[in-house]
Amino acid sequence: MPEFRLGLYLQDDHPLPDAVKLVQYAEMRGFESVWQSESRLARDVVVPMAAYAATTYRIRIGAGVMNVWTRNAATIASTFLSLDDLAPDRIVCGLGLWHEPLASMTGIQRHKPLLALREVTEAVHGLLAMQTVTYRGELVSLNGVSLDVTRGRREKRQVPIYFGATGAYVAALAGEIADGLLMNYLTSPSYNLHVIEELERGARKANRPLTAIERPQLILCSVDRDRSKALDAARRVVTRYIAQQPTIMRQCGVRQELIDEVTQMLNWAQSPEQFEDVLKLVPDDVVQLVTASGTPDEARAKVSEYLASGATSAVLYPLGDDVRFMIDAFTDRYAS
Repeated sequence: MPEFRLGLYLQDDHPLPDAVKLVQYAEMRGFESVWQSESRLARDVVVPMAAYAATTYRIRIGAGVMNVWTRNAATIASTFLSLDDLAPDRIVCGLGLWHEPLASMTGIQRHKPLLALREVTEAVHGLLAMQTVTYRGELVSLNGVSLDVTRGRREKRQVPIYFGATGAYVAALAGEIADGLLMNYLTSPSYNLHVIEELERGARKANRPLTAIERPQLILCSVDRDRSKALDAARRVVTRYIAQQPTIMRQCGVRQELIDEVTQMLNWAQSPEQFEDVLKLVPDDVVQLVTASGTPDEARAKVSEYLASGATSAVLYPLGDDVRFMIDAFTDRYAS
């Protein structure tokens, strides 16, 4: 069995039939969960989750995460009821706030996002408990709504609700009303200490212990026997993220001078060759600050840091085509 509690995070990097096989392999190797992304308009979260649910036996299957704007609370609840029918007690409802500019580009105005997340969560909790729900919120309104199960299981569904978050406000709300918090990738273990402080603050508000809230950590993972190859693959992602999220990178411990230099050079880089010049600015230690990258031993050591900082499990987002090698690197097939 793996040394850590492990999950696999998938976006749309692989054809869906191949992704199903990867999930089956991760399950065989002892991974406890798989999380499907829905961050871009590339791959819907529900169809892959259904495919994984129908072709596995033990592994938990999470939405990582579904936004609360494009489906209403009742349809979210019925979706996860259906998934739970495929894989009873193995489904996790992950909810999040989406992001800009995609939301605005699709006509979504994210008005009062924290309130929306709270109201949707409370309504979905009630519906999945098989209650008849009347909810008079500012953004969510239900009038005597229940999940209309005419055949099959009518008992309360064990579908926990997790939030996906990078910042403090969602973390605090998760501590108050959610079952778990999926902490975002490209952050450092020290950054996550502050996120967990906010999570605990929200938990105290609801008189809940922190131990009642699961805290899986999403981790960008680039592993190769060739250390340089692994680090260079991760460096391409980290470099762009430095310019996209300078505040988070600064809070993670990246020097402001480096952030400014990378941002300035990316602004005028118009060719692949110029982008390669920008990559040379980002040293290995910055890459490894916010990712689990390098040799298998280095990647495992970094995951240990995240777990020591308060995460309860590691959800690995693989870079590169050889996902099985990464899975094996964390399940003792390769010790070095």
